[in-house]
Amino acid sequence: MEIIYEQQKDRSAFIPLLMLADESEAVVRSYLEDGEVYTFSNAGETVGIMLMVAVDSSTIEIKNMAVVDSARGQGTGRQMIKEMEKKVKNSGYRTILVGTSNSSIGNLIFYQKCGFRFESIKKDFFLVYPEPFYENGIRGLDMVMLKKELG
Repeated sequence: MEIIYEQQKDRSAFIPLLMLADESEAVVRSYLEDGEVYTFSNAGETVGIMLMVAVDSSTIEIKNMAVVDSARGQGTGRQMIKEMEKKVKNSGYRTILVGTSNSSIGNLIFYQKCGFRFESIKKDFFLVYPEPFYENGIRGLDMVMLKKELG
């Protein structure tokens, strides 16, 4: 898997990929210019994207992570996490944070399988979204934050 640090000035081309992991384009646009964007490819085809934002000198947050439909269920997301763990650890970070909706049951399972543990809950986080969203029959209301120590 190839990781590409995207340095282009106009990040709007990444919105369709980032929208795979976030229900609101307005919210995606609010953090689009923050942090660093990485795309992941296999055999020259883009399979995923990750937008990482430094919280402080030792902590970085996965603000958005998405895997294209055709690459899901094949270990792509887990491989993306492993590759970024190595990269950010080499850059001096010791902790990775990630947040997902209380309704994103699959994401909660995925991140725990990748070694993340529950850290906190940001109550009513998703109430600012222009439209309510539902996953697994549950309304997305709270942001569940997970953390992984890199050692």
